[in-house]
Amino acid sequence: MRIAIVNDTIIAVEALRRIISQVPGYQLAWVAYDGLEAITKSGQDTPDLILMDVVMPSMDGVEATRQIMMQSPCAILMVTASVNRYAAKVFEAMGYGALDAVNTPSIGLGQQTESSTRLLNKIANIARLIGKSSLQRSSLSTTHQPPTNPQPQPSLIVIGASTGGPQALVSILAQFPHNFNAAVVIVQHIDAQFAQGLATWLDGQVPMSVQLATPGLSPTPGKVLVAGTNYHLVMNARQTLDYQQEPLNGFYHPSVDVFFQSVAKYWHGKGIGIILTGMGRDGAQGLKQLRDKGWYTIAQDSKTCVVYGMPKAAVELGAAVEILPVDAIASACGKYLHNL
Repeated sequence: MRIAIVNDTIIAVEALRRIISQVPGYQLAWVAYDGLEAITKSGQDTPDLILMDVVMPSMDGVEATRQIMMQSPCAILMVTASVNRYAAKVFEAMGYGALDAVNTPSIGLGQQTESSTRLLNKIANIARLIGKSSLQRSSLSTTHQPPTNPQPQPSLIVIGASTGGPQALVSILAQFPHNFNAAVVIVQHIDAQFAQGLATWLDGQVPMSVQLATPGLSPTPGKVLVAGTNYHLVMNARQTLDYQQEPLNGFYHPSVDVFFQSVAKYWHGKGIGIILTGMGRDGAQGLKQLRDKGWYTIAQDSKTCVVYGMPKAAVELGAAVEILPVDAIASACGKYLHNL
């Protein structure tokens, strides 16, 4: 896999270069020291993956990501001194197509550090996602306890998103009032260490209250719950939320499929399932199960997706009742709930 580095700090460039060189099959494509140089080099020689800094002179990594994804798209991993400090910029970059984010690793004295291991794990996951790894994703399955007697439940909206998801989520949730008459639960592909930052960022962008989903919580009208660990968020027989490690062989942690499948099994109220922009196929099978249960299901259309992967898979499977641009999804949800 050919990897490019974009960073204005020579020490950071050297740390990234050394870490990449440790893995057979990883090749340094080129180095750029600001966003403008990265755009030029990416257009001339598009790598498989770019390790993109956030804060740089001339042009930052957010704008560079936006332009690269428009002109010469490729996988981009945001690598910055502090993801939490620059959370708003990181989520903006993810809205333009960056796949994930990680803190800039340090150089150990001849040893692999925890931060460098985290970076290599991120790169390995992206390699699998873009087909640059021999590892294959296994089918997903869920194991649950037998359901209890069904209880009346409020309307529920479940949303799965990946690449480009944060901005798409804001586009939808910003149109719901603070006293919205449905509960919302989101599975966004993002590392657990940044999940709280995502929830806090969304909470400041939309009228509804947004918080991380914690074990034992039940979806409540007017509140948005976001998956907050690297375990799978699931609905259980008590119609409350929980986390589970299984299936371990799934590619995504948390998985949209695992969550949607558990909701189809245990949620007894009416609902809407939504698949937003993202690379891969996660969520298609789960959305199909929701549709088969009589749910109203929506897939984001290709024109408004940063990456038309997950919605495309759902459409091809016949899982979506409607295929809509992102700015039309909220109104479609409102009309559906009004007619219940």
